[in-house]
Amino acid sequence: MVAIGTNAPHRGPVAMENLFAPAPPAPAAVLQAAARLKGMAHRTPVLRSSTADERLGAQFFFKCENLQRTGSFKFRGAFNALAQFSDDQRERGVITFSAGNHAQALALAARLLDMPALVLMPETALASKMAATRDYGAQVLTYNPLTEDRQAICQRLALERGMTLVPPSEHPDVIAGQGTAALELLEEVPRLDLLLVPVGGGGLLAGSLLAVQAQGMPCRVVGVEPEHANDAQQSLRAGQIVQIPLPRSTIADGAQAQALGPLTFGLIRQHAQDIVTASDPDMVQAMRFFAERMKQVVEPTGALAFAAALAESAGLDLRGTRVGVIVSGGNVDLPRYARFLAD
Repeated sequence: MVAIGTNAPHRGPVAMENLFAPAPPAPAAVLQAAARLKGMAHRTPVLRSSTADERLGAQFFFKCENLQRTGSFKFRGAFNALAQFSDDQRERGVITFSAGNHAQALALAARLLDMPALVLMPETALASKMAATRDYGAQVLTYNPLTEDRQAICQRLALERGMTLVPPSEHPDVIAGQGTAALELLEEVPRLDLLLVPVGGGGLLAGSLLAVQAQGMPCRVVGVEPEHANDAQQSLRAGQIVQIPLPRSTIADGAQAQALGPLTFGLIRQHAQDIVTASDPDMVQAMRFFAERMKQVVEPTGALAFAAALAESAGLDLRGTRVGVIVSGGNVDLPRYARFLAD
């Protein structure tokens, strides 16, 4: 167990929205987030692949958030949340827990907005993601994910230090910000039949569902999880939040969640058509396709959505359809990435 600063002076209560469940965001919140992010987040490209189209008999449109600031879509939600802090909140700073992508995103957003940031990361986090988080200016503390409760630690530190807790997914401003990735895709490709979205904590899927509503599109939205970390799929089919044990090992480290939160689950239950799964070999196949055919470095979690399109086991009927694919991130250790492609 690491030292986590229990002797830090108490500087006042954490914001009330962190103590009580906030209301879910409306579709209009995604439009407001897009205005807030203009000039701050990259408007990432939408790429095509004739090989993918011919192989699967559909038209694919890849929204490449692997080319976003900090290497993933997470910057959108982090900046949208922090940009709405009061002066007092900015002075006291922000705290979060994350395995990597949200950590980096929040660290950069805090640096851009000139506020302190503290990030709690698992000891098992990729060294490259931990180093990048520190390089962006955040203080990093670690915890043992097998024996310690990250949320409980963060809530205690938030109260001790007067910081505002912004979790990776379960926050209305984070959800609205994440939805701007799908919003941009729908603006550029207005007639999609299906949108495939990776699912970890559920913020990207929930935000994407709001974006589809904001655009008034008759587009089906399907989430994709790792087969060994399918808490969201089980929850959607059970009609209530299902918490699974610590997920079995999967290469999709960004999607190893145990349960959705009430905010994300409420939106997903109400609006998502389905959640399917992809295996580790499916993700490797998708990563190899991105590297060989599209010259894109994509991490396993970022490849989830297209992995489901490639996998017969997902049961997706794509023939003759126009399919949007959110490529959610590209943060992967290069030696690990090389092993994936070589296997």
